[in-house]
Amino acid sequence: MKHVVAALFVALVNASAVAAEMSEEQKTFYALGQIMARQTNVFSMTPTELEFVKQGMTDAVDSKKPAIDMDVYGPKVQALAQTRRAANAEKLAKAGAEFTDKAAKEKGAVKTSSGLVYIPLSEGSGGTPTADDKVKVHYTGTLVDGTEFDSSNKRGSPAEFPLGQVIKCWTEGLQKMKVGGKARLVCPPAIAYGDNGTGPIPPKATLNFEVELLDIVKNTSAAPAGAAAPESGSARPAPR
Repeated sequence: MKHVVAALFVALVNASAVAAEMSEEQKTFYALGQIMARQTNVFSMTPTELEFVKQGMTDAVDSKKPAIDMDVYGPKVQALAQTRRAANAEKLAKAGAEFTDKAAKEKGAVKTSSGLVYIPLSEGSGGTPTADDKVKVHYTGTLVDGTEFDSSNKRGSPAEFPLGQVIKCWTEGLQKMKVGGKARLVCPPAIAYGDNGTGPIPPKATLNFEVELLDIVKNTSAAPAGAAAPESGSARPAPR
């Protein structure tokens, strides 16, 4: 374990050193690489597969003739994406079910008929919101493997949401809380982002939120169907 931590520390130091040596334009091109990689995350490539991708990109940039028939293999890219996406989704669904079952056995945990696992962390002393209220919260959201996809705590600013316009897991879970309290919400995909996912949240992902209810801001009228869709790339607990 010590060797792993040491290796990670060295990697972080090296990455910081490389970034410090980049010009502004080079940093922009580096950002382009990050964006392109995120767009291909669905493939879950092995290091060997990644080398073939690099070769294809290099040949294209150098205007070399493709080493394969693009009319044959170009269309197969989409088929491969669908196959990998389905396989990844099934793995996530299985891991999510196991995570949810384990969470439901924790002290004080309550599993509801919707599949939500509500785990109180500290009891508040204020009021309890209804689905018509707007709430102010701090929260951190992670996938079951611990990957953090959103955090108001890191942004340093509480978030405010109309409780009737967020994912079902939040609408249900926060109505169990009192102002000043903290809780964990374990959200199966059926009451989160379902089979499609959104932004950094993959399809069929179970989500784990730690939420602190800071205040009930005010009552707010329910939005019309389809309103308040999340921004592109958003992973906040907005509607599916």
